[in-house]
Amino acid sequence: MRGGLLLSPNAAQFFAQLNKSQLRRHFRQLRRQLSPHQRRAAANGLMRVAMRERLLLRYRRIGFYLPFEGEMDLLPLLNQSLMLGKSCYLPVVPRRFQKHLYFTRLTSRPSWYLNRFGIHEHWSPCPVRASQLDILFMPLVGFDEQGFRLGMGGGFYDTSLAFLGRRKAWRKPYLVGIGYEFQKVKQVPRDPWDVPLDAALTEHGFYRFPRNTNSPI
Repeated sequence: MRGGLLLSPNAAQFFAQLNKSQLRRHFRQLRRQLSPHQRRAAANGLMRVAMRERLLLRYRRIGFYLPFEGEMDLLPLLNQSLMLGKSCYLPVVPRRFQKHLYFTRLTSRPSWYLNRFGIHEHWSPCPVRASQLDILFMPLVGFDEQGFRLGMGGGFYDTSLAFLGRRKAWRKPYLVGIGYEFQKVKQVPRDPWDVPLDAALTEHGFYRFPRNTNSPI
């Protein structure tokens, strides 16, 4: 899975011609084609890269997600964080017509249920907002060399992180997009409300993105 999706020299031109919806369909189809063995190998590779970069040691409150529709599996990284005594949080989708995510801390006796999208969520008392996390691992469909993320299109993360645009000096959480190496492209289509990443983590590498480069933040 190392490298780009397409082996053709015209791959960059191919991606540049796709809009967000077309890119989502393309990447989601490729994710679904991964075998269970490839998914496990990628998840373990991602954890090794994260440990090499000491990501878990630098932060106390860490936001995770549970994989859905072929997303990169963060469970190995989540379990390692719990072993290190970190406070681990999972997103909760709000009620209909609302976009701001809550995050609930994973407890020793978790209470699970399915949200309206069929994604498992965990509930615990005293949910927090994204601004109270130190680092947030975010699922993605694709990402580019400037740190812009292509999500599922619901707008939950962009809405929940819009407050970062009003901060000039102090900023948290540190935003890390999580995906497969083949989901990295030269450029994804952008909208003014898109919140750029600080970094992206794949099974092969950790990519840091400089601030204020073609960024609304």
